[in-house]
Amino acid sequence: MSTTGLRRMAPRDPAEAHRAASPLELLFDLVFVVAVGFAATNLHEIETEGHVSSAIVSYAFVFFAIWWAWINFTWFATSFDTDDWLYRVTTFVQMGGVLVLAAGVRPLMVDGDPAIVVVGYVVMRLALVGQWLRAAASAPGYRRTALRYAVGIVVVQALWVLALVLPEAALRGAIPVLILLEVLVPPVAERGSRTTPWHTRHIAERYSLFTLIVLGEGLVASASAVIDGLEHTDHLGSLLVLAAAGLVIVAGLWWIYFAREQHARIRSLPSALVFGYGHYVVFAAAGALPAGIEVAVSADAGEADLSHVTVAATIAVPVALFVLAVWALALRPSLSLGWNAVVVVLAAAVAVAASVVVPAVSLVATAVLVAAIVVVLEVADRRRRLRTRAGSGRAVSRRARPGRRPG
Repeated sequence: MSTTGLRRMAPRDPAEAHRAASPLELLFDLVFVVAVGFAATNLHEIETEGHVSSAIVSYAFVFFAIWWAWINFTWFATSFDTDDWLYRVTTFVQMGGVLVLAAGVRPLMVDGDPAIVVVGYVVMRLALVGQWLRAAASAPGYRRTALRYAVGIVVVQALWVLALVLPEAALRGAIPVLILLEVLVPPVAERGSRTTPWHTRHIAERYSLFTLIVLGEGLVASASAVIDGLEHTDHLGSLLVLAAAGLVIVAGLWWIYFAREQHARIRSLPSALVFGYGHYVVFAAAGALPAGIEVAVSADAGEADLSHVTVAATIAVPVALFVLAVWALALRPSLSLGWNAVVVVLAAAVAVAASVVVPAVSLVATAVLVAAIVVVLEVADRRRRLRTRAGSGRAVSRRARPGRRPG
């Protein structure tokens, strides 16, 4: 360490033993969950007013900004976390950008004004540019990759700022293009040169922790249903059913996500991109679930201008998307799952989405189907362990069997 208290930003060992999320990373996640909570709250309010399609589009855009800033910091940190004072201060600047973005969630989702969200987003992204430039100066082996990241991020952020002066119709057309440019930066930066040293277990832990705290928002929504029920005893029974079903759903989604270890899915640049980008659906669906529970509470109180099918869909669709995304990212590649279990999981996820056509039973059906998926995964895992144990026993028996004596 130099006299300034700074460490050389050398690449971290991708095989480092006992690598775990740092306290700074955990604080970083909590700040992001504030923005996720704001997005879910506004999604609930706009959906309750009957503007479901516009709510979904604005939520998807806001969540992209949240998710993309989080994912880029997470992958950078697994490779170059020095945890000195400058690294911490730069990370705190990113957190400040998150809070600015959170303040702009309502203006964007309600009024269609993206200015504050873009400002907060650009602050987060440019702070990461400083980190990449520092990595370029400290790690010659990764200099080309780091500089590509820095240049790519700066160019796209300049385009975001310029897009704010466009007419509303032109801005709507520009946003998908800018999102595409954002997601192209990592594959362009990493391709054709030395890829950054990812610690796969650390990455998997970081994703699982963020999934965990986003799912926790669903528990808060279920608790709110109970509180509302106690305050409005004429709806107590239906709200208790809603709260219980919400608890079963959240617990089941947690169980499904953690049913298989995911670090082995990150083997190369393409698999890392699939793993990282695919989690947008996991995070966004988990973040939308609390909004769906709150919509159901509002509908039960007669405060939602929505059809019964739409109310059911605000819960069933995020749950189905979550299960399908986890199946694609973690369950499908698992050779131990078995085709029968794969078919059951897929059929159950489709049934969850289809349950909205019978809205009176959709909530309970969703909870039951999620619980059924958990049972299937546990049975499949038990069979795998029994087969492994039996195979080990046969191998030991063969080794212990005396060989033939020479004649």
